[in-house]
Amino acid sequence: MKAAQLLALIWILIPALGCAQSEPAKPEYFNQRVTDSNPLRTEQARELDEYIKTIAADRRRFEQLFQPDYSSAAAFEKAAEPLRAAFCESIGYPPPGKRPDQPATYKKIGEDSIGVYYRAMFPILPHVHSEGIFIVPRSAKGKTPLIISMHGGGGSPEVALFNGGSNYRDMVRGAVKRGFLVYAPQHLFKADGYPKDIRRQIDDRMRLIGTSITAVEIAKITYAIDELIKRPDVDASRIGMVGLSYGGYYTQVTPAIDPRIKVSVSSCYFGVQEGRYAKEELSVPSDFRFMNRMTLFNDADLVALICPRAHQIQAGSRDNASHRETGKQIAPRAAEFYERLNLSDRFEHVIFEGGHEFNDKAAWAFVEKYL
Repeated sequence: MKAAQLLALIWILIPALGCAQSEPAKPEYFNQRVTDSNPLRTEQARELDEYIKTIAADRRRFEQLFQPDYSSAAAFEKAAEPLRAAFCESIGYPPPGKRPDQPATYKKIGEDSIGVYYRAMFPILPHVHSEGIFIVPRSAKGKTPLIISMHGGGGSPEVALFNGGSNYRDMVRGAVKRGFLVYAPQHLFKADGYPKDIRRQIDDRMRLIGTSITAVEIAKITYAIDELIKRPDVDASRIGMVGLSYGGYYTQVTPAIDPRIKVSVSSCYFGVQEGRYAKEELSVPSDFRFMNRMTLFNDADLVALICPRAHQIQAGSRDNASHRETGKQIAPRAAEFYERLNLSDRFEHVIFEGGHEFNDKAAWAFVEKYL
């Protein structure tokens, strides 16, 4: 090879050799420290937190779903139907399962100077009964109004009825004394031989099959009413409901679904979950955490499904502030539904002198007025 050609070849190879020496060999796979992307995960959590807060504060979905018509009471009720349908879907009502063909049973358990007491059983779902105490007042003659009297958490019809009624006062016998038929159903809060959190466990399992304990326990009331109004002594056009604490919850949601309940008194419940949610979202008990609970179905807005029927909310001045203060804040929004229909007398928000208890005086005066 001539010297000139060799020199030219050397000049060609020198840059390539230099590059080979300066560039490291490429790895088989790209790698990066996992911790390098930690800020992205932190940002994702922040974004989702802000999203939840934004949607929780946005009233537009509710306003789109419920567009009240205040031209008449009938028009208002019709306008509320989409909201009622959405609420039923949210909790899984009516619960799935064929209703049994078995008849209701009434077993006499006692009597006294004011009434006759029966253990009532109403088959409502496969293997499920609505069970409670049914009382016929001695003063009853012909068709008689019916009161559903709903106990609270950890309670029972027996606790609310016997030995003075505890903090339920006269929530059951008060109706009998006034000549009303009474059905006091039993709901699940504890059961011998089962875990202490049996209510939560049953609710979690129900959600996996398309319903909830709220829906089933509403059905324990509404399906029982279906059977009770078949009795010749029940006036189907005059049904009321009263409840304390958890029973106050059911005295919100049951009339919201069943328009046959013409008057209702919810004691020591209204606004409790809204107050808990404002302080710490996940402090709301699991059975109150149905879909859209705080965006479409808070306590004040659910009153739209009761209006124009009469509804009283009670709270004790010496009860825990959580059972009173948030209710005071949101009650005006509930009252507005009635005010705009010129029916403001049908809604009452009563702060009475007392604790976590049923206020007989205010409740029975209201019930007697509208039933």
